[in-house]
Amino acid sequence: MRSVLLAVHALRNGAPRIAADFAASLQGAGIEVRVLEGEEAEALAGAGAVDLVTVPAEPGAARNCELTVVFGGDGTILRAAELCRGTGTPLLGVNLGHVGFLAEADEEDLDLVAQRVIAGDLTVEERLTVDVLVLQDGEVVATNWALNEASVEKASRERMLEVVVEIDGRPVSRMGCDGVVCATPTGSTAYNFSAGGPVVWPEVSALLMVPISAHALFARPMVVSPESTLAVEVVGASATGVLWCDGRRASDLPLGARVEVRRGVETVRLARVHPASFADRLVRKFELPVSGWRGSSEASRRAAGER
Repeated sequence: MRSVLLAVHALRNGAPRIAADFAASLQGAGIEVRVLEGEEAEALAGAGAVDLVTVPAEPGAARNCELTVVFGGDGTILRAAELCRGTGTPLLGVNLGHVGFLAEADEEDLDLVAQRVIAGDLTVEERLTVDVLVLQDGEVVATNWALNEASVEKASRERMLEVVVEIDGRPVSRMGCDGVVCATPTGSTAYNFSAGGPVVWPEVSALLMVPISAHALFARPMVVSPESTLAVEVVGASATGVLWCDGRRASDLPLGARVEVRRGVETVRLARVHPASFADRLVRKFELPVSGWRGSSEASRRAAGER
């Protein structure tokens, strides 16, 4: 039997009802619908969903599913990426949040999404991730990973974090700062964007390093090879830090800690139903002003139709 996992922001208004209606459409086509046990399963049942298969809410929950459909914002999608890790299962986001840059569809697209899922007519993009090591005195004390970014941040508001940043084993700059973001192209529109880093098209293989509120002669965003290793060492006399991966998983960083970030062994697979280019997605999600653009007649008509 075909199986699809639903990941739902149970506390977002309307999400359980929308997900329950979507589940009914899939079940009507003979597709088994799985949902995370606990709060999400209870919310969908309360919204009228029936015959759901519950699975533990833990990494690998998407195993043996052909797809994970996410109802929520980017935070819910990042959580779903944890459920899919190690399974090869692609995920498809339905945006019920604000920007929802990782999401493929909006609520009004649900009929189309259901039709395409039932028909198995989806395209899948492989997105680069990063693997992260935390070392203390040369020993690995923690491991992690991220789809968007790994950020080294100061642990206390009143103290600036002092770090040395390194690329491929060579020191580049020492700086006092609020932190350093090490991002993927997928994460270039997330924390990296807020910190003043560049927007990088997702098909570009690269790693990004962006200091946050740095006091230094050189504190510019850097874009390096995907085969490079980025490192951030916590130095100075007193301030300690914290490592955040996708804003969800944290590790404390004492003085002398070293964080190494390199291209991830696994990718995250994002399912798509729309052929829109990344430029169109950028304009739509950030509501960028493009009035006055002429372009080719065909492209102009298409853009006008999408607006």
